[in-house]
Amino acid sequence: MRRLLAGSAALLLCSTLHGQTKRPLAVEDYYRVLTITNPQISPDGKTVRFSVQTRIEADNSTRTEIFTVPTDGSAPPTKVVMPTEGAGEGRGGRGTFPGAPGQAGRRGAIVRVTSPDGKWVARTQEKPQPKTDVKYASDFEKRHQERFKGAIFDWKDFQRDGAPFPVPNPAAEPALQIVVEPPGGGTGAGKTILDRDLRPSNLAWHPGDDLIAFTADADFRDELKYDHADLWTVTREGQVTRLTDDGAVHSDVDFSPDGKYLSYVRSFGTDMIIKEKLNHGGPRDLYIRRVDGSGQPVNLTADWDLEPTNAQWSPDSRFIYFTAEIGGEVQLFRIAATAGAKVEQVTKGPRRLGNLTIDKAFKTIAYTVGVHNAPADIYAAGIDGTHERRLTDANHELMADVALNDGERLQWNSKDGTPIEGWIVPPANYDPAKGPYPLIVMSHGGPHAATGYSFDFKKQYFAANGYFVLDTNFRSSTGYGDAFKWATWGEWGQKDGEDVMSGIDYVLKKYPIDPKRVGHTGHSYGGFMTNWLITQYPDRFAAAITGAGISNWTSDYGTADIYRTKETEFFGTPWDKEARDRMIHQSPLAYAGNVKTPTLFIHGEVDQRVPYEEGEQMYFALKRRGVPAKMIRYEGQPHGIAGHWNNVHRMINELQWWNTYLKPAAARTTSHEGGGQ
Repeated sequence: MRRLLAGSAALLLCSTLHGQTKRPLAVEDYYRVLTITNPQISPDGKTVRFSVQTRIEADNSTRTEIFTVPTDGSAPPTKVVMPTEGAGEGRGGRGTFPGAPGQAGRRGAIVRVTSPDGKWVARTQEKPQPKTDVKYASDFEKRHQERFKGAIFDWKDFQRDGAPFPVPNPAAEPALQIVVEPPGGGTGAGKTILDRDLRPSNLAWHPGDDLIAFTADADFRDELKYDHADLWTVTREGQVTRLTDDGAVHSDVDFSPDGKYLSYVRSFGTDMIIKEKLNHGGPRDLYIRRVDGSGQPVNLTADWDLEPTNAQWSPDSRFIYFTAEIGGEVQLFRIAATAGAKVEQVTKGPRRLGNLTIDKAFKTIAYTVGVHNAPADIYAAGIDGTHERRLTDANHELMADVALNDGERLQWNSKDGTPIEGWIVPPANYDPAKGPYPLIVMSHGGPHAATGYSFDFKKQYFAANGYFVLDTNFRSSTGYGDAFKWATWGEWGQKDGEDVMSGIDYVLKKYPIDPKRVGHTGHSYGGFMTNWLITQYPDRFAAAITGAGISNWTSDYGTADIYRTKETEFFGTPWDKEARDRMIHQSPLAYAGNVKTPTLFIHGEVDQRVPYEEGEQMYFALKRRGVPAKMIRYEGQPHGIAGHWNNVHRMINELQWWNTYLKPAAARTTSHEGGGQ
């Protein structure tokens, strides 16, 4: 793995290749990209351990190897274990930050946490359930019951994207006990300190080792209620205290090192939003409250309009550090743990920090850096963000051989004057005099997510084949404040669609782009956006590719695993007339008669987030009207179509579609003529 050379050695190697002419990216280069994951800084801050993933074409697998590198950049990375699948877990300093906010995992997962002094381990375990014997009226009945090959279920949440169907009844899951024991464990060593009908998660030890905080939803067995995890504590003697009961969702729990405060993140619960008939989802804020119960909880970020994620205390208990999206970036921030304090941005620069990890003394941080024109690498810096040094150069062989384009940041005003941020990547070997060029517009999923500074192979692949590529952080994107995030409530596709169209108008004026050769694509919400725009602006797009896009909100309500979006952002269910009318009004299928755009539909066969029928309905509507349309359905794939073979197949076929409808006849190529032509 000499590709992982770091520091001066890597720079020297790259400089020797500087004179070579680089070629455009080819689809075959997909298997050359090395992906760095799970960096973990050592407690003393001297080394970082991380995983490197290699894509294997032969068997569609991913090889994972583990390396370590000194944080001062004094030596290249060295491999520490033999290749193994899924390696790289565990170890670290005070903790690891994800690159951006996201959904928590399955509620009440099994966890294990060690006390600050290392003398105790708290773990959760399923409470033993009594076994029930099935009784049959006769052997005849038994034979026919046992021959049954289908599925039987009588609970509401019977599906979850990517999980076997039907998923077990979440309301019938066994309770989780909390057990405290010495690190070595052993028979009879553990003591059960929590044995209630709860499924605790987010366990955190108090520095005094006698108290554990956790979150749990006391109503998890009520299938008509949405999750609303509250704050709880339990002593090592088993005394349980419920700290909150306000309908909000609590997470990200931690104690200050001096033991005086409990910190947590609070966001609005879905039932709270529905009950109060809100037209927004509410903020995500960082709170502290005194452990002794005196005073009131303090909202540290009440006056800060972004979303803190994975907060951690500094060792002196003065500050709390966290990451957050800010526009297309992800940065590290901190705030003093006092009322009225202001959030300070620690790191800066056009980038998205990922997997940020901090040493025990809070002196050194390590993280991956996302940019447009290169796969992510690991960097280290001081806790204040200074003295940054690059620790890896994993893809220097690819970078020395292939020309990747940097994205230009753009900002324009939407139809109503709202500032919108986006990025455009120019075609390979871009020469304004050789225009006009075709344009591919990409809309992200979510919609409460964001695009920004990160490497996107597909985007670079399209650019390598002669296309401008534009993506936008339209309204409903995260990283721009609550008002921006919730601006599309009740009318998905309206303001956000105007944001995308205004971006197209902006780049048509600024770059040599042919307005008659513009295409739009996206996956999930980006697929809905594609369906919506080709119905609302039928003369603006020469081609479109819809990935897992909703076409009919009323049919989607009962067949998708996230019905909550309809009950909140559409203000109700299909049997509520106003909500039903709104769903129909915002359904692309209702306007399919307007479509003129040749459209390729891509969908996973077992997608339960946006069921396959959503793509099929829109596909059929276009075919019924004689509009060119094509469907690619990936066998056995859920919402996020995965697998290297599928990814490459998809890119090849998407490029063929673009070349067919967006390039002049004389310039059209097929994928087997080479990805970088």
